[in-house]
Amino acid sequence: MRIKEQTITIHAAAPPKPELGAACNGCGVCCAAEPCPVSLTLLWPHQTPCRALIWSEVEKRYFCGMVSAPAQFLSWLPTRLNRAASRLFRRWIAADTRCDADVTLE
Repeated sequence: MRIKEQTITIHAAAPPKPELGAACNGCGVCCAAEPCPVSLTLLWPHQTPCRALIWSEVEKRYFCGMVSAPAQFLSWLPTRLNRAASRLFRRWIAADTRCDADVTLE
């Protein structure tokens, strides 16, 4: 098994990455390290960190822009479909549920 090493940049005030399977705290590590299925399918070009990764200065955490404001990232999506797309994307990637970023940070 090959171990992939990469450098990611996370806001200094971001919460620490929770243990795998623990509640999501908005640390942003998952979206900074690898694009999710929503990003891979709908956001071009694929990049890390995900271009829909949004930092909240007020809450001191990251949010998924594809969940909070998908029409902002998908020019073809009518804003009236924001809520439906948000629900779909939240379910598709299980946003804000449990940490599924199986990464080790140094």
